[in-house]
Amino acid sequence: MTPLPLKAASALVLSALILTGVQGVSASDHDHEHDHDHTHNDHDHDHDHDHDHDHDHDHDHDHDHDHDHDSDIYSGYFDDDQVEDRTLSDWEGDWQSVYPYLQDGTLDEVFAHKADNGDKSAEEYKAYYDTGYQTDVERIVIDGSDVTFFENGQERTGEYQYDGYEILTYQAGNRGVRFIYALEEASDDLPQYIQFSDHSIYPTDAHHFHLYWGDDREALLEEVTNWPTYYPYELSGEEIVEEMIAH
Repeated sequence: MTPLPLKAASALVLSALILTGVQGVSASDHDHEHDHDHTHNDHDHDHDHDHDHDHDHDHDHDHDHDHDHDSDIYSGYFDDDQVEDRTLSDWEGDWQSVYPYLQDGTLDEVFAHKADNGDKSAEEYKAYYDTGYQTDVERIVIDGSDVTFFENGQERTGEYQYDGYEILTYQAGNRGVRFIYALEEASDDLPQYIQFSDHSIYPTDAHHFHLYWGDDREALLEEVTNWPTYYPYELSGEEIVEEMIAH
């Protein structure tokens, strides 16, 4: 499959709408099943409401979660009233795509580990993640409300503002949250919407994330096959492998 540029992502969204069948990858393999029919709960974005793991929160919230509780949330089991709005500062920093590490074989150890503990071969896992991780956007820098995409030697920066969140319910029974940001000024070179998923449901600093982008907010919520994934830019491929296997 040819890697997807920014503006081509919307075409993949449309293809995802007609997907049926079951691929059977467990919630622990990713933030959710990508083969499901799901519904999303419309959310009132004018409200004041109400991760990964046990990370300190640099916010005006005091969450005291034990490990088991956080593990449930990571796997997609939580109550609606646990979800809270998040700012772009949760994802601030310099991030690299993991797709090149899949292409050069660095992540083969991860797929072998999954095969030892799952129901697919290492080759099947690699093929699944090849579709999931695929992207031409090799790097993303988030600074305040500015998001810069690095693609094929070019940089494109847009200002994004919070546009609420959506709770998605998956066929497997677990759920996920998309935190959504909209482009302030329309551009032919940038996606109108970006949607973050990082296994967290309230403010916390992300340690990696999956990013969905496109020009149709609702259609983008149906994307189930392509979820470009980003880790801190300073990490080596070997360190990313360690992170993935640990979680």
